[in-house]
Amino acid sequence: MAPVNFRSLDLNLLRVFDEVMAERSLTRAAHKLSITQPAVSNAMRRLREVVGDDLLVRSGQGVEPTARALALWPPVREALAHLQESLSPGQFDPATAESTFVLAMADATAATLVPALVEIIEREAPGIAIRVLPLTTRDPRRLLDEEAADMAVGYFPAVLADLTARAQSGDAVSFESRRLYDGEYVCVMRQGHPLALAPLTLDAYCAARHMLVSFSGRPFGFIDEALASLGRKRKVVITVNQFFTAGRVVSGSDLLSVLPRHFVPVTGIADALVQRALPLDVPPVHVDALWRRRGPQQTAMTWLLQALARSARRTFPEA
Repeated sequence: MAPVNFRSLDLNLLRVFDEVMAERSLTRAAHKLSITQPAVSNAMRRLREVVGDDLLVRSGQGVEPTARALALWPPVREALAHLQESLSPGQFDPATAESTFVLAMADATAATLVPALVEIIEREAPGIAIRVLPLTTRDPRRLLDEEAADMAVGYFPAVLADLTARAQSGDAVSFESRRLYDGEYVCVMRQGHPLALAPLTLDAYCAARHMLVSFSGRPFGFIDEALASLGRKRKVVITVNQFFTAGRVVSGSDLLSVLPRHFVPVTGIADALVQRALPLDVPPVHVDALWRRRGPQQTAMTWLLQALARSARRTFPEA
């Protein structure tokens, strides 16, 4: 690949590239930039000539990026954000701000954090709005890259391990994280379940029929990984993507499921459920906030993070 002559590069092309990547549409990018679609097309043609790659391919009503474009976008977006912050630095005042934050989290996490978060917003930031999206992955980096969400909150052990390894090797890392609380999972079953009459053994647990909560839809979770390390397995007969759904189904069946301990009291059906300690050791469940470092939004993200941390301390005072 020929080196890019940076001196001859029109930086406006990078602004157009960033908007096209975010929108995956030349028409929508043109609207956001307040220019014509032919102007966007011309800018992308010039950038293709500089980079030596097609960057985009037609896909239905929009465009899809090439591998080169996907690799180029994160550093371009970060550089533009830092430049904007340097030229027009601003402070976030929650009392007067009128912003919308999009959070991606599971239903159990939302049930833990959102009630206290709403109280903070009503008291300190009445112009702030919150949108909560269902978390459907254990790796939300693409969701954050594409600005579908401002912050993801959940259990991301593989992501954090990868980011730590990259940072230790000297690679630039554009994501930040913060631990909000540590959760504990328990086995739940209906009142009157045959296994509720005695301590839950590993043999009995493996012989039972199970419901798995899986954000991705894969019928294999961290409990199954822990069982596999012991040379054991369980029979998962149904998979859902919400903890609340699992609790409701378990309360009226002979299935077992695994729920966060702190979530059980807020289900509204705690009296219909029996909790038992899992009969095997599983890794601690660390719930972290993960977000993409962006210059102009950093003060706002700092406030949001602090508000979430305060909300977590309502349920977990030691957090």
